[in-house]
Amino acid sequence: MEERPNQFHGDDQEENLEITAQSVAGLGEDPSADNSEDNDVAAEDGAAEDGVAAAGAGMNGAADDGSANGIVLNGTIGNVRPQPIIDEMRASYLDYAMSVIVARALPDARDGLKPVHRRILYAMSDMGLNPGTPYKKSARIVGEVLGKYHPHGDTAVYDAMARMAQDFSLRYPLVDGQGNFGSIDGDSPAAMRYTEARLARIAATMLQDIDMDTVDWKNNFDDSLEEPQVLPAMLPNLLINGTSGIAVGMATNIPPHNLTEICDAITHVIDNWERREEIGLDELMTFVKGPDFPTGGIILGTEGIRQAFATGRGKVLIRAKTEIEEMRGDRFRILVSEIPYQVNKSQLIERMAELVREGKLDQISDIRDESDRRGMRIVIELKRGAAPKKVRNQIFKHTSLQTSFGVNTLALVNGEPATLGLRRALIIHVDHRFEVITRRTQFQLSKARERAHILEGLRIALEFLDEVIQLIRNSESADAARTGLMERFGLSQVQAQAILDMQLRRLAALERQRIEDEYQEIMTRIAYYEELLANPHLIRGLIREDIAMLRERFGDERRTRIAHDANGSL
Repeated sequence: MEERPNQFHGDDQEENLEITAQSVAGLGEDPSADNSEDNDVAAEDGAAEDGVAAAGAGMNGAADDGSANGIVLNGTIGNVRPQPIIDEMRASYLDYAMSVIVARALPDARDGLKPVHRRILYAMSDMGLNPGTPYKKSARIVGEVLGKYHPHGDTAVYDAMARMAQDFSLRYPLVDGQGNFGSIDGDSPAAMRYTEARLARIAATMLQDIDMDTVDWKNNFDDSLEEPQVLPAMLPNLLINGTSGIAVGMATNIPPHNLTEICDAITHVIDNWERREEIGLDELMTFVKGPDFPTGGIILGTEGIRQAFATGRGKVLIRAKTEIEEMRGDRFRILVSEIPYQVNKSQLIERMAELVREGKLDQISDIRDESDRRGMRIVIELKRGAAPKKVRNQIFKHTSLQTSFGVNTLALVNGEPATLGLRRALIIHVDHRFEVITRRTQFQLSKARERAHILEGLRIALEFLDEVIQLIRNSESADAARTGLMERFGLSQVQAQAILDMQLRRLAALERQRIEDEYQEIMTRIAYYEELLANPHLIRGLIREDIAMLRERFGDERRTRIAHDANGSL
């Protein structure tokens, strides 16, 4: 290949540093590679898109000039301009960071979902994998998501879907999985060709009314389809399931909460809407006691909870649920039935065994995992004469049987990251549902008016039936008949076409009465929709009814107990 001549000469080389598209395109690796939901770094993130586009523009421009090698070297290469590398890296890295923050790592505060989870749920709904329908292979679902909405690695999509099926990861799983979807011991899910899935019943409430123009849509990656920017989300998913994610320069870690408690708090906010910004933390904490983890455990103290609810940031101390049981021969054993959230049970047992070998837990004689399908059971047998409470405290101190959960309620609000306290998160959910129901009502009103318009034309045709039939019979064509109906009876084109499309059986007396009954019903619905849109308190009443339905159908008891007087000291 012919060597390219240098466009700079002498001392100007150092002063005219140039960065080309090729050197920019490779910048920026995702620092969150260990996050299974965020580790799929796409080529279009950051400066790569801009760089490739600029390179293409430059090569095209050079080729148009008709130079021998396709490149013109007059201080610029095509349309690529010299620029200090520091400025280019600053701008490109900011673009990359915002792409990760907005399009990958942080959830939307309205539906509590990251893009990959939203796309999985929508794709499953689009495939008809609703509750009660047959399961489909996970590989089929992953392929649907990759091909239509999420052009990244299949492993990232499958891991995200598998997590939504794990009852030890999500307080209320959104995917109903069949097969091996992993375990609390850290076992990986079976290959996607073996497992099957469909939407969980509670997930159906996330997608309800999505076909009624309730949310905004955007083009997918190749502009061939549309995907929802947010789900209608009757379910307050951000709070009840929480999420975690590592972006660039920021991270989120939202704990799950109990659905019954969150529903009660939302109801309280709706009932006191006029003073919603004045609702105090003590009021809300009469309903929401604290995080409610799927693995149970015990939260020590309430100070961390209060701080997290008030500011969106705090630290919650979690301890395993244990029981001391006396054995024969002056011996005791410690039974563990619940462990802290996100603790790997297998690694926990290995750590205890390692401490025994090192002599730090020298009063333990045996450790067994007797967990089965009925629940968790870790047995720690102590030596004769050992003080069980002292040994238990040593285990809490040296292992993850006692751990902390750093709360950072960071989510996207109007496309920007924001740290949310409990009150603001609840208000955002109500505001979102208000917009969804308003748009749904407008959609229903439009459809009802269209139907009423057609029924009005049919009523006119039935009233002047003989004249209508005579006009149609005397017309030379359907177009002439349509025009004649419009001129004679003052009908619109839609009404005239509906009359021409009307079946002869609808001329019977019973069918004529059905048309009249339908018209009266439609007019009643139109009046209801108009009243609903004119009275915001009626819409909030519908939100309240939806929340009551969620509470009744899916509400349950707390799994995580709160020890109000404990402080975690050993």
